[in-house]
Amino acid sequence: MNRDFVASPGRLFLMAAGVVGAVALWWRRNPSACPYSQRFWVEAPHPLITRARLAEILDLDPGERVLEVGPGTGYYTPGLAERLGADGTVEVFDIQQEMLDHTIRRARERGLWNVSATRGDARQLPYDDDTFDAAVLITVLGEIPDPGAALLELARVLRPGGRLVVGELLGDPHYVTLRSLQRRAEAAGLAFEQRTGPKVGYFARFRA
Repeated sequence: MNRDFVASPGRLFLMAAGVVGAVALWWRRNPSACPYSQRFWVEAPHPLITRARLAEILDLDPGERVLEVGPGTGYYTPGLAERLGADGTVEVFDIQQEMLDHTIRRARERGLWNVSATRGDARQLPYDDDTFDAAVLITVLGEIPDPGAALLELARVLRPGGRLVVGELLGDPHYVTLRSLQRRAEAAGLAFEQRTGPKVGYFARFRA
């Protein structure tokens, strides 16, 4: 066999890294939701943007109504629903019915009936003005073709004084920097309040 055609482990690693990098670059330039067939990405542990950090910065009160846009398969949803109690509600909203179905199954398996689902586009939320006390958007904003439109819609459906928490993690092809997020959120009328976690994996809270 010609040795020129035998790839070393190092060369194979570089080739694989190149392919992954090319896919990530294409995905970043072409915003779209993570397909349900690749849900292992959203089911994996979320370093830095943990459930505990989300609970701390969101600071939920029992009985509140919360909108979670892009829940994936429900990594955060059950924890939110448990904190809200039976009088509270988590509305999960996604463009993919498969993700919504998975999230609802996950909630029901834990005996949570205060989770409901709606399918649609985040650029046109099907809710009245001033509907929610809080909204959550985790590693989703960069997947939306027009993030500014989505933030305007979130600001519209939040009650006065309501809060929006956005989570971002470096390594996600659609990662949004804190500076870019602040600029877009402020243009939508959302005031930055605080950040928890480092810039490579953070939650940022805004106030309507």
